[in-house]
Amino acid sequence: MISTQSGSIRLFRVAGIQVYLHWSWFIIAFVELAYRRNQYSTIMWNIAEYLSLFLIVLLHEFGHALACRQTGGTANEIILWPLGGIAFVNPPMRPGAVLWSIAAGPLVNVLLYPLLMAAMWLADDLGWIEGNRDFARFLFMVFWINRSLLVFNLLPIYPLDGGQIVQSLLWFKLGRARSLYVASVVGLATLAAIGIWAVLTLGVERVLQDYLWTCLIALFIGQRCFAGLKAAQGLQQLERVPRHRGFACPSCHQAPPGGPMWRCESCGHGFDPFSTNAVCPHCQARQSATMCAYCGTASPIERWSMAHGGAGQPPIIIDV
Repeated sequence: MISTQSGSIRLFRVAGIQVYLHWSWFIIAFVELAYRRNQYSTIMWNIAEYLSLFLIVLLHEFGHALACRQTGGTANEIILWPLGGIAFVNPPMRPGAVLWSIAAGPLVNVLLYPLLMAAMWLADDLGWIEGNRDFARFLFMVFWINRSLLVFNLLPIYPLDGGQIVQSLLWFKLGRARSLYVASVVGLATLAAIGIWAVLTLGVERVLQDYLWTCLIALFIGQRCFAGLKAAQGLQQLERVPRHRGFACPSCHQAPPGGPMWRCESCGHGFDPFSTNAVCPHCQARQSATMCAYCGTASPIERWSMAHGGAGQPPIIIDV
């Protein structure tokens, strides 16, 4: 999990959701403003354009967070950084709940699409664009930014929204582990296909010179695809381990695996808290909470119940 505290500035809190801004955002903003300064007659329009990007990404992330809360999940943090935004959400581990939490982000961009088109039409109809090149370009760029973010995030590449939507839909039929595996493979294949197309069409030199920032984003997304693949393999192995049928996670309702898979908070030895009532047999220390191997939620042993349901891990929704 990416830390929201390291190198981040606390901005504000809305509806109990804390918004952070990574310090590197200012460096990228400076570079972008300097690089595109000649697009407008004054740099104030560049600043307005960049702030519009900030607002659109923020609204997108709040779409994820508020939808997650609608499903009964928790969502308390959003971080904005040069690659886009990250909403830290923990919906109930059901495919429908996860699907809505993810799809609500792009839905914000879908709703903004006609509004921004109407704004351009109205400005033209009222004569505000005629003779005002800066304002006309600003309206078009805000519309283009929203459209580009929507299209890009819907690419079937895990962990972009499109890839996670594919994974959530497959989850209904394939289960958590297999759907994550398939979505990660599809994401890597799509990323590779786009990369090969770009090199064959534009050439390596032009790709590295003119699209260096895009290449860095692609490398980051590729790394997250591999992480998803490894997580899926880990879940598949976990599913083959015998489980304690007398317990279930209070969050995802999965029965915990048996065996010494948990580390004692005091001595660090491995043990099975469900066989010892959360008391370490090595040092006799009682554990304050036991973490679910499937969803990562830590709960006191008393809260584990007989209820059973779907499995999964809390997603980190990453948007670029």
